[in-house]
Amino acid sequence: MSKRFMIAAPASGSGKTTVTCALLAALVSLGKDTVAFKCGPDYIDPRFHNKVTGVDSRNLDIFLMGEEGVKYSVAHRSADKDIAVFEGVMGLYDGLGSSTYSSSNHVSVLTNTPVLLVVNPKGTAISVCAMIKGFLDFEDNRIRGVLLNNVNEAQFSFYRQMIEERVGIAVVGYLPHVYEAQIESRHLGLITADEIADIKEKIEALKDHAIKSVDFEALLALASQIEPFDYHQDFLPTATGKSTVKIYVAADEAFSFWYEDNHDLLKSRGAEIAFFSPLHDQKLPDDADGLILWGGYPELYGAALANNTSMKNSLRCAIDVGLPVYAECGGFLYLHKSLTDMQGSTHEMLGVLPASAHMTPKLQNLGYYELKAQRDNALSKKGERINAHFFHYSTSDFEGDCFKAVKQNGKTISCIASQANLFAGYQHLHFWGNPRFADNFVQACREYKKGRTA
Repeated sequence: MSKRFMIAAPASGSGKTTVTCALLAALVSLGKDTVAFKCGPDYIDPRFHNKVTGVDSRNLDIFLMGEEGVKYSVAHRSADKDIAVFEGVMGLYDGLGSSTYSSSNHVSVLTNTPVLLVVNPKGTAISVCAMIKGFLDFEDNRIRGVLLNNVNEAQFSFYRQMIEERVGIAVVGYLPHVYEAQIESRHLGLITADEIADIKEKIEALKDHAIKSVDFEALLALASQIEPFDYHQDFLPTATGKSTVKIYVAADEAFSFWYEDNHDLLKSRGAEIAFFSPLHDQKLPDDADGLILWGGYPELYGAALANNTSMKNSLRCAIDVGLPVYAECGGFLYLHKSLTDMQGSTHEMLGVLPASAHMTPKLQNLGYYELKAQRDNALSKKGERINAHFFHYSTSDFEGDCFKAVKQNGKTISCIASQANLFAGYQHLHFWGNPRFADNFVQACREYKKGRTA
């Protein structure tokens, strides 16, 4: 099993993504065959990892995937790599509600992965030692080293000596504030890696600083402090061998939020995954047996989506004759009659759902929910369950009532519109949480293909 370590922090905004990209780039430049993981449900950070390593970065989310899913992913994806780098989510211990369940620390302990704690000591002197000691003593953990962020060389020497003497933990290096590598944010988080014209230059700058200021011999020694863990090697079955169906996935500037694991699971069930662009293509290819509209930023491209009338007509016709459709969040918005963006402009969407959606200035129904089917639907039977994550800045006239979503604090909402060939809502699903949902979608595509080619 490869060396591995997690980059975690006391809180969001500590610079985890910047540090992760810097260390990934440096490890690759040092000739290490590297793979990356992102704890939690985030879609954007893994794209930054991908730009650095050239390989897909996968999510590790215990709530969505289950403990066995997380262990299987780590073991399966990192088996033939030199090193695996995990990026944590939020603060190290922050999990579901007020618990540490599904936190970065939960993932670390579950997979016996050493933690490099990223600390920004701005505004402190010796108090930073108290904070680090608090994290070390709070709960069972695998914290094995510290990296200081946003400090210069002189500050690093001061803090390093103090932390190592007073806390007794190694400080393996630092990263200064790299002005030329700053990345902008928007309402759903960082702007995506594909939108940054000079992303390669930014990553190169981060790499150069990391090479100078991080002790990689010490970091690799830290990453070697691992122990094996047991996992179900047959957690996911191999390919079914059944007839292949072709599922088209929307992929462009407006639609880019997906878990690659979902595509892999669909492939293992007999699906071929192909891509098309609702923004730039004229029509859905004629050989489509299924359609997936993942999330993204359709609100930023409302006019372009609305003006591509040939694509809209193509999709409407295909859906009207029974093409199976799975849509979530941004894809769900695209199915609406209209979408009103942040500036108040209203754009005509597909009109498959007779409802209107409006962007809002604040998050709606944020968090993890357990979904329970209230009736038989396109992907499951009544009573079946799957966990989901909600993260959206819009509301809809009809958010669906096929499922009941229950949050840990007891909050309950109705969600997901489903009919014979449609499953759409604000939910974000990782199909590893209940592979039957993927099975049923592929089977629906297979039945559609059979009828279409008969």
